[in-house]
Amino acid sequence: MSVLSGVYGLARKTPLDSATEQALVAKCRQNDGEAFGRIVDAYQNRVLGFVLRMVRHEEEALDVTQEVFVRAFQSLHRFDGRASLRTWLFRIAYNLCVDRSRKRERTPLQTTLDATGDGEDGFETPDQRWNPEVVAMGDELVAVAERAVETMSEKLRVVLLLHDKEGLGYEEIAQMVDIPVGTVKSRLFLARAHMQKWVGAYLDPSTEVPNHG
Repeated sequence: MSVLSGVYGLARKTPLDSATEQALVAKCRQNDGEAFGRIVDAYQNRVLGFVLRMVRHEEEALDVTQEVFVRAFQSLHRFDGRASLRTWLFRIAYNLCVDRSRKRERTPLQTTLDATGDGEDGFETPDQRWNPEVVAMGDELVAVAERAVETMSEKLRVVLLLHDKEGLGYEEIAQMVDIPVGTVKSRLFLARAHMQKWVGAYLDPSTEVPNHG
């Protein structure tokens, strides 16, 4: 079983409600380690699952996840509550993943499926979401879905994971990734199209497997 497959088995705890978040953050600002432990317990598996799919190396993902919470604890005095604590943690995680990618000097994979980035809202996304934790899929099909995610460019992958897997809204993702809402929608459309082509190629072997997207 791959590392990514293993993530499907991580406990997915219910996010903290707003009142609980505020109370815990207030305690953390008074250096209450137990309160911060509750935050870590609530969100660490979600953050790890996201990071694993971004960096695709278990040891590195564990390091990044640990760094996310270290930075969060050090920066809680700057958390203003305008976004949810979960969204704030994902933003830290996303920025750390991007920083590591730049340090490795990896060039994001390009494709004709990529969005233009012009912020237009001209794409309609399919109603059915890719969600291997909800849809009953065989092990092989799950592996195909994982491979499809791995072969996407980083900018398509992050939008797909944050929206379809983590349930973040268009505006939250736009603020996190610093792109227009229209670009979020178009990249999500393209990411789902890429997923559908990979799954289609698996279901119909005569179909050509798509290029990296």
